[in-house]
Order: sequence, then C-alpha cells, then structure tokens
Amino acid sequence: MTRLLLASASPARRATLRAAGVEPVVAVSDVDEHDVLTDAVAAAGALTPAEAVLVLARAKAEDVAAKLALHPRTRDVVVLGCDSMLEFGGEVLGKPADAAQAAARWRAMRGSHGVLHTGHWLVDARPDDGTGLAVGETASTTVWFADLSDEEIDAYVATEEPLRVAGAFTIDGLGGPFIERIEGDHHNVVGLSLPLLRHLLALVGVGIVDLWAR
Repeated sequence: MTRLLLASASPARRATLRAAGVEPVVAVSDVDEHDVLTDAVAAAGALTPAEAVLVLARAKAEDVAAKLALHPRTRDVVVLGCDSMLEFGGEVLGKPADAAQAAARWRAMRGSHGVLHTGHWLVDARPDDGTGLAVGETASTTVWFADLSDEEIDAYVATEEPLRVAGAFTIDGLGGPFIERIEGDHHNVVGLSLPLLRHLLALVGVGIVDLWAR
C-alpha cells in the first residue's frame, strides 16, 4: 500500500494530514537551507520568494528520498517536502531568530498584510509501481493581520509559539485571533496545502483517498 512520507518535523503539517485522513511516515532531511539557497542563486540568479520555498522543498524531499534504502519499511512511499516563508514589505521572513525579532516583526506587521508562500515537492519513490516522477508547485496565501496592541504582542511572543514558525505567526494556534482574514487556502498558512497536495499526487497516479488511513 502506498504511503506518504513527510520530509518535515512540523507538528502542524502532520496534524493537517492526519485531520485529512492521511497518517504520514515522517523522516526529517539534513539539508542546510542557507547552502541550498546560496547554490541556487549562484546557478540561476536571484530567486523570488515563491521560487525560494520551492527550491528548499525540493532539496528536502530529494534528500529524504535518497536515503530510503536505509529504511526498508518505507519502501512504497511518495515523499513530500515543504517549506514556508512570509513575504512582507519586500522582505522574506522565515522563523525569527529570537523573541526580540519576533516582537519587532509583529510591530511591523500589525494592521497590514503579507503573503505566505509554501513550496511543495513530491517525489514518487515507489520502486515497483511508481512513475519515478518528481513534481512541485508553490501555493501562496495573502494574510491580513489584526492591529495588535503592544501588550498583545508581548504576551503572544512570551508563549514562544511565534519563535517556531515562519513569519512568527500561526493561524491554527494561539495566533489565530490575530489573523483577520486570508485570501487563498487556509491549510497553506498552516504549512501544507491539501488541494495542492491532491493535485501533485494525481500527477504521479496516486489518489488522495488511496492514502486515507483504514
């Protein structure tokens, strides 16, 4: 039976898949994101945020797929790599380095909006019945932030939740009340677009319903 191998340690991505009926195998990649992006820029020139997250998603998926021989129980799998970044004010924001940076970001973002980009890369690693294909796309969702008070920002940062996520916010956790609206896929803001995953799976001949836990 084909299974989905998630090349990410993100609890939010895992929870999103589980809520959609997919119980993933998890294996985290060892890629150095800085080195991957540096090499990509050297080879192809400057990257847009949508391109950068796709480059990282591809690197993570391919790194894990290359190591499958070490994990016999993950023989019949398709490997999904993801990476997210927030584009705001002409800058690309990953995870904040510390609480001070997270607070500074929120003071800049409040009352404004940004675009959350998540790159998705799928590798069909099934040795017998697979297509051998690797496919990927980026999903982008516009996020409008509430006009938080300084006290709300300080309280939110003190929970440390913003330190663990791209853009320093969540929509499915404590940060939910601070997101006024979005334009695009809700799940993409969490870090994994289920409609895009369904599309990519179809390209390698796998139905999303085939991955439902039974």
